Amino acid sequence: MASEYAALTGDYTIDTAHSRVGFVARHAMVTKVRGSFNEFEGAIHLDGANPENSSGRVIIQAKSIDTRNSQRDDHLRSNDFLDMDNHAEVTFVSTAIKQDDDTTFTVVGELTVRGVTKSVEIPFEFTGSATDPFGNHRVGLEGSVVINRKDYGVNWNAALETGGVLVSEKVTLEIEVSAIKNS
Repeated sequence: MASEYAALTGDYTIDTAHSRVGFVARHAMVTKVRGSFNEFEGAIHLDGANPENSSGRVIIQAKSIDTRNSQRDDHLRSNDFLDMDNHAEVTFVSTAIKQDDDTTFTVVGELTVRGVTKSVEIPFEFTGSATDPFGNHRVGLEGSVVINRKDYGVNWNAALETGGVLVSEKVTLEIEVSAIKNS
């Protein structure tokens, strides 16, 4: 793998048409609501010989949240959740990368939601590299991490008559990346 990774060294742009930034949260304590952000951009620098010198950043437009329910999406954009009017972007900037095994890397970075920045560790799996039919060299990465939304000031909730709350505190962030090497 080391020689394969060395060949990947370079700067990449996230191909948003073939990537996904999503989330999962438990709703009413009985089911999960899945959603994604439809507008984001990002860049990755890969150092195949020294993965710890790699880096990445993603900027997500909060207004682009999509759970396939417009009323819920409007509520998520409001001050109760993302406070989009005051915090238009959700950002992630890596601060350290560690190779765990042949295909797994831990990416440590600063996640900012609603103006609150916290360090998170996201395990990523390298899913491969390929040259597409248009001559673009691509790499694939997938990762997920569970965060507590209250750590970012996202505190709104409603009690249920049967006990429990409407929205779980834990949210799983899901990241699927296809990135194209810059020429």
